[in-house]
Amino acid sequence: MTTRAATTTTTPSLAVFKLASCDGCQLTLLDCEDELLALAGKVRIAHFLEASSAVLPGPYDLTLVEGSVTTSADAARIRDIRAASRHLVTIGACATAGGIQALRNFADVEEFRRVVYARPEYLDTLATSTPVSAHVDVDFELRGCPIDRRQLLEVITGFLAGRKPDIPDHSVCFECKRRSTVCVTVAHGAPCLGPVTHAGCGALCPAYGRGCYGCFGPSGSVNLPALIPVLHRDGLDDPATERFLSTFNAAAFAKEPRS
Repeated sequence: MTTRAATTTTTPSLAVFKLASCDGCQLTLLDCEDELLALAGKVRIAHFLEASSAVLPGPYDLTLVEGSVTTSADAARIRDIRAASRHLVTIGACATAGGIQALRNFADVEEFRRVVYARPEYLDTLATSTPVSAHVDVDFELRGCPIDRRQLLEVITGFLAGRKPDIPDHSVCFECKRRSTVCVTVAHGAPCLGPVTHAGCGALCPAYGRGCYGCFGPSGSVNLPALIPVLHRDGLDDPATERFLSTFNAAAFAKEPRS
């Protein structure tokens, strides 16, 4: 087992790393603006290439990782990051569930290489896109595509204060009820993944009259067998239902054993 050294400075250090992703979750941190300025006075930002080219060596008190593991280099890098981090938090659908790129887990990657790329021999890729937790221990997973800024600030302040972040594990349906949003499935027959999707978005899509499409991944209590007949009733056949479920978090239930 790797022993993780604690930092000696009295100011906690924060590091942000990226693997295979679109940078959207890191941009959520930058979009915090005023809150980020206040945070900068409380922590030492040691590594955050999206914001600064300045890089300080670890160990780090809190590390945020965006992106999935898609290459052998990613797999080696995340082990180094874990060894240098006192606490490691994965942020976003890519880091917590493999992301949209995990759709390749259900197809022939070699065929993609041959068809899409003129010189596939130059590509270095794994057959699957996997979450960080499939490779190293993770202290907390923050869902979303992208993540919610309020939840992100709660996670950072929680870990820096030495407490568990107060992030609910209920479904989007709970958020709809809390903001008095009319159920789009009951009222309009719209297909909706709200009953099985992790809360955190504020029920944004149902508030504008469309069904949830699951960007925050599965909630703490998922009952797909009960939801699928409802989706069929609302007009989705089996192939359409599979496509509806296979987006941001298609591999959420298929995390592979650690390599």
